[in-house]
Amino acid sequence: MSLDVNALRQAVAANGTVARVLVLDSAGSVPRDAGTAMLVWEKGQHGTIGGGALEFEAIRAAREALNAGQDSLLRQPLGPALAQCCGGSVTLLTEIWDDERCAGIDDKVLARPLPGTNKGVQSLGVTRVLSGLRSGRSRVSPQTVDGWVIETLSMPRRSVWIFGAGHVGRALVNVLAPIPDFEITWVDTALDRFPDKTCEGVRVIPAANPADCVRLAPKDAEHFVMTFSHALDLELCHQLLHHGFAYAGLIGSDTKWVRFRKRLKQLGHIDAQIERITCPIGDPNLGKHPQAIAVGAVSGLLSQHLPKNAAKAAGD
Repeated sequence: MSLDVNALRQAVAANGTVARVLVLDSAGSVPRDAGTAMLVWEKGQHGTIGGGALEFEAIRAAREALNAGQDSLLRQPLGPALAQCCGGSVTLLTEIWDDERCAGIDDKVLARPLPGTNKGVQSLGVTRVLSGLRSGRSRVSPQTVDGWVIETLSMPRRSVWIFGAGHVGRALVNVLAPIPDFEITWVDTALDRFPDKTCEGVRVIPAANPADCVRLAPKDAEHFVMTFSHALDLELCHQLLHHGFAYAGLIGSDTKWVRFRKRLKQLGHIDAQIERITCPIGDPNLGKHPQAIAVGAVSGLLSQHLPKNAAKAAGD
């Protein structure tokens, strides 16, 4: 996992000073893995490190650190100290962030001394790790080296385009937006089609003809087509097949998809191309409620990039 700079800066802008609690490392059975982080301020928080009692204690300690204005490092056993069943332990790094400190973030990788360590120059070991992360040779984040903590900065890796701001489109955005890997673009025919307030980080595009926006999307983007119009949905599928995509999902019934396949073939697309479009989206076993469709669709999207061992573990 990586440091979500946008979320950090937004929290600082809204609250002045915030504490960032990072699971620096873990041992044994724990609620969340190393790299998980949450932001805490006087009357709120963003994100979670999980674990119930662990999170409650972490929030309490973070607010103490805010009042003291000092970073802290705490190794927390879960079983004996918090009466949790996990039995593992975590090391929590709590850092105090304000505008001035955020202004110093300007690279792909962030390195800083751990609290209570000598704030001297970086060792050769730190320099080597930084070089490996910047070049892509290494992906381990966060990690500690010679008294320094090193993290990569979060950059959205997957571009998702959602066409349609109806009930399912809104539910889909609400499910996807908190996931840091996704950069979301939301398209519909007019501004008043969107909710008055959208999720942070979501780019909204009102376009008289949303199909004209397909050419703006990256060739490896992932798309959901769910507008109010079957004719517009068909045109979007037609343009996507010409443009290229990593994934395209179309909301609709089996009957709708039979008709769309026939029309797309008449428009010149071959069967192998057409079958790349997924329709219906979601898991039919979850039902037809907008949130249920959204959960099923996002689950399918996430599983596409799971490593084989992770996918197997998820099914165990």
